[in-house]
Amino acid sequence: MSPSNTQLPPRAKAGSKPQSKVPQKKKKKSPFKTFLKFMLIVIILVVLAVVGYGVSVYMKAENTVLETGNDNPVAPEASAKVKPLTMLLLGSDYRPKTGTHLTDVMMVAALNPDTKSATVISIPRDTLIELDGYVPSKANSYYPKFLSQEKNSGLVATDEMKTMFSKYMDVPIDYATVINFQGFSDVVDSLDGVNVNINMDMCYIDNADGTNINLKQGPAKLQGEDALGYVRYRKSSSGCKPRTKESDDFSRNQRQNEVLHSLIDRMQTLGGVTRLGSVLDAVADNMETDLENAQLRNVIATYWNISKENVKFMPVTGTWRSPYVYVDNGELDKAKQALKDEIAGKSVEAVDGADTTNP
Repeated sequence: MSPSNTQLPPRAKAGSKPQSKVPQKKKKKSPFKTFLKFMLIVIILVVLAVVGYGVSVYMKAENTVLETGNDNPVAPEASAKVKPLTMLLLGSDYRPKTGTHLTDVMMVAALNPDTKSATVISIPRDTLIELDGYVPSKANSYYPKFLSQEKNSGLVATDEMKTMFSKYMDVPIDYATVINFQGFSDVVDSLDGVNVNINMDMCYIDNADGTNINLKQGPAKLQGEDALGYVRYRKSSSGCKPRTKESDDFSRNQRQNEVLHSLIDRMQTLGGVTRLGSVLDAVADNMETDLENAQLRNVIATYWNISKENVKFMPVTGTWRSPYVYVDNGELDKAKQALKDEIAGKSVEAVDGADTTNP
């Protein structure tokens, strides 16, 4: 996803000043909530397959996903087997054609080994962050700024993000994982595509980032780039003749769920199992994490059979006044408390009736 992509709400220039907080109608839940649920469930499926389909496949996992961590030791008392962990999950818009690193998905997850449960809080990408020591800006703009400063500051961008979000969410964050959207296309390709039923023609052309969505109504098997366009489509561009209808958040969520279900079906077939190695490669090539290798093994051993009913997704919503989202402080406070309750082993329900059982 490119900063210039008009499929998304406009992004302010770096350093622009926040505008006055004028009450607006409630912003719709972000379509990225479902999108990252998709990414997380794909990874969970990979882990399930690793555990369930033999030593040779597990060795393949060790040579791909597990190499994304580091070899630092993990103290027994810090093991994910006994200690609740918190993790910052970032979905970067990076693709080779764009080279950008805006974090259009930002989630803070807390996992508890005693209850075998997790709480995942999603933050809208355009959230105005106002914290002492930081220039007020959109939440998704900080990671690329920290990346550009790494060479001179000597500070790792993911460490800087952990520090900032620890302050913002009022909980210490142990680890950070960055997944880029190229991984979406690669995972779809590794499973030889997804079967969908396109409910209308879709056309969008953006020469700046190479986006070329041209999908026709009807049943179709989509490969990676087309599947990415299918779940991203918002509206038609001027280069499309004829123009196609716009798509709202609800329709995008339905398409993302449709793709998710198709991927699950393919993963559960024998063909999906035999392609597990390429799925793991797709994840490994598009993911960075500061989890130690030993800790990643601890996480797999502890949470490989986590029930999706025990994974609670809580989106923080707000009001939109271009170019910012002003989050609802009441929801943000509930989200902070939910993370603390998860760490403490207390049960908590998702806010605003968010669906915690269906992808």
